[in-house]
Amino acid sequence: MTDRAERATWGDGLRFGFGTLSVLRVRVERWDRAAGARAMLTAPVVGLVLGAVAAGAGALVAWRAGGPLGAVAAVGALAALTRGLHLDGLADVADGLGSGKPAEDALRIMKQSDIGPFGVLTLVLVLLAQVVALAGQFGHSPLRGALAVLASATAARCALAWGCLRSVPAARPGGLGAVVASTVTPLGALAATAGAAVVLAALGASDGWSTLRLPLALLIGVGCARLLLVRCVRRLGGITGDVLGATAETAATGTLFALALLG
Repeated sequence: MTDRAERATWGDGLRFGFGTLSVLRVRVERWDRAAGARAMLTAPVVGLVLGAVAAGAGALVAWRAGGPLGAVAAVGALAALTRGLHLDGLADVADGLGSGKPAEDALRIMKQSDIGPFGVLTLVLVLLAQVVALAGQFGHSPLRGALAVLASATAARCALAWGCLRSVPAARPGGLGAVVASTVTPLGALAATAGAAVVLAALGASDGWSTLRLPLALLIGVGCARLLLVRCVRRLGGITGDVLGATAETAATGTLFALALLG
C-alpha cells in the first residue's frame, strides 16, 4: 500500500460511499481499497441520509393516504435512491445460490444481466415482506413508520462493513466487491454498528420504547445478513458486489421483521 493510499480520509470514504451506494451526485476523488474501507465504515451515514429521505416520503403519504401506501412510498423511494442496486444484487445471489451449480458457474450466472426464477421469487417475497412490515409501523403512526424506515436503511449499510471483514476474501477479481473485500477490521465493523445503534436509540426516544426497539432490531437485522454472508462465502468462496447488496437487503428485511415482532 502506498503512502497516498494510507492517507485516505473520512471525507474520501463518504464520497466513495455516496457515489457508489446512492444516486446522489458527488465527486468521487479516490477509487482504491483505502477509500473503500472508509466507505464501508461510513456506510451507515449513507443509510441514515437515504433513510431520512425515504422516511419523510413514507410518513407524508401515510399521513395523507394511509399506512400501506406510505410503506410502498418508502420502499420505492429507497429503491430509487439506490438505483435498485441492492435489490439487483439480491436477485443475482438468489439465482446463483439457487442454481445448485459449482462456484464458478454460480458466479457466472450471477454476472448475467437477466433475472431467473429464483431471483424473481426472492424479490417478490422480500419486497412484499418489507411493505407489509412497514405498513404495520405506519399504521401505528407516521412517526413510528418513519423510524422503522430509518432503522432498516441504516442496518442495511451496517451489514456492508461486516461483509468486508479482513477474513472475508473476494470471490473474483474486479468490480466493487474486489475493491472493498478484506478491508475492514472487526473492531471497525463493531464500532460502526454500535454508533448506528446509538443514533437510532437517540432518535427512538421520540417514540417511547422505540429507543430500545430500534437498536435491537438493527442488531437482529445485521445478524440475519451475517448468516447469508457465511452461506455465500462457503458456497462462492468469497464476496462480490452482488453478495454485499444481498446482505444489505437481508439486513433491512430482518430489521423490519424484528420491529413487527417486537410490537
